[in-house]
Amino acid sequence: MRTTLDLNRAEWVKSTYSSGNGGGCVEWAPGHVPSSDLVPVRDSKDPAGPALLLAPGAWATFVAYAAHQAV
Repeated sequence: MRTTLDLNRAEWVKSTYSSGNGGGCVEWAPGHVPSSDLVPVRDSKDPAGPALLLAPGAWATFVAYAAHQAV
């Protein structure tokens, strides 16, 4: 299944687990979740690049994994 969202005006939020030194930086657009039931995610170092669209459960699993790795 292929789904596209207009993310041109999305307000991206940097993950609290992203490093501030140019390392692994993940951003997500929470404003799109209620209307699409998808979580847009992108690499903050490449804002013009592609975004992944994740189901909320997949995003929650990713965040839990990142939190565990940050410990």
